[in-house]
Amino acid sequence: MEYISKSAKETEKIAFEFAKTLKKGDTVLLSGDLGAGKTEFTKGICKFFNITNVTSPTYAYLNVYGDFIYHFDFYRLSSEEDAETLGLADYFSGDNISIVEWGENVKGILPDGAKTVKIEKTGETERKITL
Repeated sequence: MEYISKSAKETEKIAFEFAKTLKKGDTVLLSGDLGAGKTEFTKGICKFFNITNVTSPTYAYLNVYGDFIYHFDFYRLSSEEDAETLGLADYFSGDNISIVEWGENVKGILPDGAKTVKIEKTGETERKITL
């Protein structure tokens, strides 16, 4: 499905609705350029699960929200080996929901069947979101 978001608030609303399809064990891959709205999309997912204070894990690689949402940012990783060395590959199992930004940098460690969300900038605040 394809959506047009005209603001960060609309992106969150689209993600909130998308979150209704998620269950524990799911992995969501978010792709898009820097500033496309990947973290805003994550905020919408987390809002559905009554979680606030969502921030980009760019420098930490991983933020954990509540007891079961893991938010990864692999922008600074160059290989699967980097993720494995840091122990990040171990998080893709169990009863959590994993949200992954820049997953293309570590394709080999990601679970099969991950849900893909592509966010494209189409204007200053407008985005095309493909689920």
